[in-house]
Amino acid sequence: MKILFYAPPSSNMRSWLDDFRAALPQAEFRLWKEGDHAPADYALVWRPPAEMLQARHDLKGIFNLGAGVDAILQLGAALPAGVPVIRIDDGGMAIQMAEYVTHAVLGYYRRFDSYRQQAQRAEWQPLPPFDKQDFSVGILGLGVLGSRIAAALAHFGFPLNGWSRSQKDLPGIACYAGEDGLDAFLRASRVLVCILPLTADTHGILNRRNLQKLPQDAYLINVARGGHVVEADLLALVQQGHIAAATLDVFEQEPLPDDHPFWQEPRISITPHVSALSVPKDTIRQIADKVEVLQRGETVAGLVNRQQGY
Repeated sequence: MKILFYAPPSSNMRSWLDDFRAALPQAEFRLWKEGDHAPADYALVWRPPAEMLQARHDLKGIFNLGAGVDAILQLGAALPAGVPVIRIDDGGMAIQMAEYVTHAVLGYYRRFDSYRQQAQRAEWQPLPPFDKQDFSVGILGLGVLGSRIAAALAHFGFPLNGWSRSQKDLPGIACYAGEDGLDAFLRASRVLVCILPLTADTHGILNRRNLQKLPQDAYLINVARGGHVVEADLLALVQQGHIAAATLDVFEQEPLPDDHPFWQEPRISITPHVSALSVPKDTIRQIADKVEVLQRGETVAGLVNRQQGY
């Protein structure tokens, strides 16, 4: 069994190769280099160049090493037709996402952001608490990660809303679906958490028209992809006061440029795409198990639907 491996030189995933060899000792691994067209059975990749996969119809599967598959699907026609693309189901990231979002939601609900600003001005001023029943949290995307975030927030008793492309029925969550349900979902959500996959349909979904449907003084938390947010629209709504504050972990351009206006807006909190990082041992074990399942001729979970984009 021959396995191709590729991760950008700047990625720490290069260090995973030895661990993959230990997890699959029966396999022959090689690091892909430009001009390598030798046969292979599987490819393990993160942001691969088009040349690596073009016309690779010998592959039995292409494993994406991260949670988001938007980068690999952008290869378009260079992605060999008929070869399954397989994503990791979690890789230890769901609990990290839940931690990050819970921290942000509690920070807004308990007004820690306002107290932090007061402290910088040496002000001692208790603020009236929010009514939890008026502090509904809407989760835009109810997949593995979104469902784990909802479970974490349910522990604190927040009213929960969820939106997905197709209808879901999850206990303790008011579920909305499709275009018809999006408006009602947004209007019902004081805090909006975006955890959608980035597709042609969801690119720019958090634009002025949709963000204005959130209640006055709403909060935005984006841990999905920067492409979901029309950044100029968000900035304008924050400055106008319709959006009280935003916590953003992802951006259209990363790293965020030094001259980006988000840096100068105190109501926008910025983190450098760290809300959830792949845990190597979990990701490696999961992929190794799936390779062995495919070798037995069985079907694996996590197959990417190229038309839907996730």
